[in-house]
Amino acid sequence: MTILDLFDILGTIAFAISGALAAMNKRLDIFGVLILAFVTAVGGGTLRDVMIGYAPVAWMRNFTTISIILITYVVTLFANSHIHHLKKLLFYFDSFGLGAFTVTGIAQGLAYGLHPVLCIALGTMTGAFGGVIRDIMLNEIPVVFRKEIYATACIAGGSLYFLLRFLNIETHLTEVIAALTVVVVRVVSFRFKLYLPKIYDYKETE
Repeated sequence: MTILDLFDILGTIAFAISGALAAMNKRLDIFGVLILAFVTAVGGGTLRDVMIGYAPVAWMRNFTTISIILITYVVTLFANSHIHHLKKLLFYFDSFGLGAFTVTGIAQGLAYGLHPVLCIALGTMTGAFGGVIRDIMLNEIPVVFRKEIYATACIAGGSLYFLLRFLNIETHLTEVIAALTVVVVRVVSFRFKLYLPKIYDYKETE
């Protein structure tokens, strides 16, 4: 198993948990929780595959992805009564999935011979758009479009990926460092309340 295979599995688990927790937080029924877990886990990768013409999309080629999502869904359901900080857990699982899928998206772009800038864009979409679909289905403004550092973290990790690649750093180490960079940038920016600037003068309403 390669680092990318591991990232794909861990990212799928992380985003499936993220989607399930978000659905539970909105008190959806068990079918709604399953749907949110599924679309959050595969949404970004599906968009990536459609854009590069990789069909059928990855999760349709390998039943392992669906199995991982189903197992994660069941475990999350049974663990629900022991989870007391859904919002905090949702943030960390979402951040980890973001980092893992950003790297797998970049690698897929490289496999298709795309320009580094396009690879970073593809990695950002792979990491971010599962969460976008999740938030839209929950009738919320997606995190990526709000003040939180989200897509910017993907761009930072992707840029570092190509810098390390330019410096001939070993590929697996580059992938790990890039993924961790995405996670660290998001967590640190959230912890220290570092946000992108806004263009609006009025105060936010509750």
